[in-house]
Amino acid sequence: MLSRQAFSRVAARMSSVKIDMMPHGVASLAFNAPPVNTLNKQLLSDIKTSVDQVVADGASAIVFSSAKPGVFSSGLDIFSMYGKSDDELREFWQHVQDMWLSVYMCPIPTIAAINGASPAGGCQIAMSCDYRIMAKHPKIVIGLNETALGIVAPTWFVDTMVNTIGQRETEFALQLGHLYSGERALEIGLIDELVEPDDMMERVIENLKLWLKVPPKARAITKQLLRQDTANKLISKKEQDIETFVKLVSQPSVQKDLGRYIEMMKAKSKK
Repeated sequence: MLSRQAFSRVAARMSSVKIDMMPHGVASLAFNAPPVNTLNKQLLSDIKTSVDQVVADGASAIVFSSAKPGVFSSGLDIFSMYGKSDDELREFWQHVQDMWLSVYMCPIPTIAAINGASPAGGCQIAMSCDYRIMAKHPKIVIGLNETALGIVAPTWFVDTMVNTIGQRETEFALQLGHLYSGERALEIGLIDELVEPDDMMERVIENLKLWLKVPPKARAITKQLLRQDTANKLISKKEQDIETFVKLVSQPSVQKDLGRYIEMMKAKSKK
């Protein structure tokens, strides 16, 4: 079980993930990168490091949430993809890969407490968890909307979504860049529960009881059996996946779309 000494050591190392110790050795990892938990290299690295370290130190489970009101994570950092050299893009994408593998293959139970909007990379993190509980609010949406930005979701994003909601719904979701309301996300299985915001932690704690009463070794091996093939598709072709990303994002048309999106966001911030 995660000791207080080990917990303090991990928490001290993180700058964009707020780590708290819950009862029964559960680690709470709250994304805390202002202003909207954009997945830049720092946050990606801190997520991976915090997951790996609390697991190594004996945490019984992990709860992912956000310390920023209204947003779980706004997704991958557009500025890390716009106007960057090939080497900078390669470094960024390796951080994305490594973070996902750490969360997706985490041997202990993981729960996403989705207490804010969760587009794109935020949705990918949530889908990679064992269980997803979402706060009910009209502004809280979730989905892989990369195509709306002129970006193509990589195969392992696609695989994660197919494993979650099935092939046909994934075709609609990805080709149209859907962002789902909580109600619709629950209908298609993108989330497992939709709760009132004030009830979120109560439901997280109740759900943890189910995961923690199962013999941990048997559950961890079962999870590995279920997920290893999907993870291996990336592991075996990490370099190829990086080069595919660099080639795609470097295209003038994609850079133009990213630039247009950045200008739109700047205009909104001035209103």
